[in-house]
Amino acid sequence: MQEDVRTPVVSTEAAVAEVEALGKRLAEVRRRIGEVIFGQHQVVEETLITLLAGGHALLIGVPGLAKTRLVETLGQVLGLSAKRVQFTPDLMPADILGSEVLEESESGRRSFRFIQGPVFCQLLMADEINRASPRTQSALLQSMQEREVSVGGVRHPLPHPFHVLATQNPLEQEGTYPLPEAQLDRFLLQIDVTYPDLAAEREMLLATTGAFERKPSEAMSWSDFEAAQRLVRRIPVGEKIMDAILTLVRDGRPETSQYEEVRKHVAWGPGPRASQALMLAVRARALLDGRFAPSADDVLALAAPVLRHRMALNFSARAEGVTMPSIIRLLCQPLA
Repeated sequence: MQEDVRTPVVSTEAAVAEVEALGKRLAEVRRRIGEVIFGQHQVVEETLITLLAGGHALLIGVPGLAKTRLVETLGQVLGLSAKRVQFTPDLMPADILGSEVLEESESGRRSFRFIQGPVFCQLLMADEINRASPRTQSALLQSMQEREVSVGGVRHPLPHPFHVLATQNPLEQEGTYPLPEAQLDRFLLQIDVTYPDLAAEREMLLATTGAFERKPSEAMSWSDFEAAQRLVRRIPVGEKIMDAILTLVRDGRPETSQYEEVRKHVAWGPGPRASQALMLAVRARALLDGRFAPSADDVLALAAPVLRHRMALNFSARAEGVTMPSIIRLLCQPLA
């Protein structure tokens, strides 16, 4: 039976106190991340929202913007086991998932033993994911969706929680395999990583080129973080916010949109998973700020990260100079 998201499942006073207390702990998490990651406040916020909502994130940015360092820092601050895999064209599924090896005992009996791959962790960084072959990408897709892997016909559950933070370089596209729409849809948010401002870059230079470099410290255990993920799903969502989410997503589909620009320029729009992602993300953002319920501002802030990888423009849009950000701004106008 589905939970009614419009009514709290716990007493209001107890839930508010729990949200406020957790909001303070998450503020400390952000502070400690900010000690080693400079000038990427929005990226850090959207990544934490993704993890709190129990999803995966696709980080897109040029090299050198601290994407790898962000994943390492998150693992240390949240008490999660983190691993990194560099995706290359010759990477095989077994290099990620693991493989079975044949062993022979002293009595001469032979048996297979499964050796776990790097996917058996709580926080996996898939670096330059679009450089791997479709076969390897599909192996990772099963891990992301089912939270388990199948090797030799045997299913092996992954650790809990399990999150994939994949990176992609928007510049070099030679020798890459574009991610299929089905896999893109599995990412809760697409996070665009931009250059830091002048003040942040100056601070980074001073902090990272001296004799000593600050190391992040744990601010929350993985069990506490799991409790926060469970709390996200208990945060109530008002009827107006739910209607705003549904209207926003459905207006992004050319078949049901009220906007002529969408019907004319969008090839395909977001599916129901976009509504689910936005619902979870606005709850997580409210919790991150220590608020008991999400607002229209949360929907506005997360519309672009949720929608931009779940929609595609047609040839007419590209010919007329229409961009995805302009389409998303149009969809957000009623909420502004």
